[in-house]
Amino acid sequence: MNNNNYIIAHCQIINSTVYKNGEQLFKSWATNAQDVFTEIYQHLNLNYPKFYKMDGISKLGWLASEILLQGNGNIKQAKPPDVGLMLANTNASLDTDIKYLQTVHDFASPGLFVYTLPNIVAGEICIRNNFKGENAFFIFDEFNAAFTEQYVNYLLDNNILEFCICGWIEVLKESYKAVLFLAGKTPTGSLFSKENMNDIFNRPTF
Repeated sequence: MNNNNYIIAHCQIINSTVYKNGEQLFKSWATNAQDVFTEIYQHLNLNYPKFYKMDGISKLGWLASEILLQGNGNIKQAKPPDVGLMLANTNASLDTDIKYLQTVHDFASPGLFVYTLPNIVAGEICIRNNFKGENAFFIFDEFNAAFTEQYVNYLLDNNILEFCICGWIEVLKESYKAVLFLAGKTPTGSLFSKENMNDIFNRPTF
């Protein structure tokens, strides 16, 4: 397969710090994960009240996608079915599952129950941006760049998608990491390959 696809942009949120295309954009001094997400949201001057109702993984993935898409106006011109997502993590929605279970003994929280599926984060991103292309959420022991490369290249090379947001969204208690890539045919950035994704995913952060 000829790889003519590119990493147009990438974003990391880890260790209370936001990176876009390798440059640090913001650092929070909060120690609680939820407070970190709120500070990032406020720093970005976003106006999306539904954010405060989301669970942790949805907040993290939604924020990473907002940062990823900033400055990439061409994706906004794409038809809704031409933009999709392929996300993954290790623990699915376990962070929210635990919190929901804790409410069952008194009054089961409907607000938490709706987030007890890992793919809800993809839904939140799609609703925000009106993306209607193929999307999927996979569970792996660790970030699987080879699978991501194969899966996303298939979607792009067969014109199923024009752009794909792909990567890793993980939240469990106070541990979290988001690494998202915007992949497409636009000849900019680096080649969309497992080597380049792994290099970005494993870069030291401070």
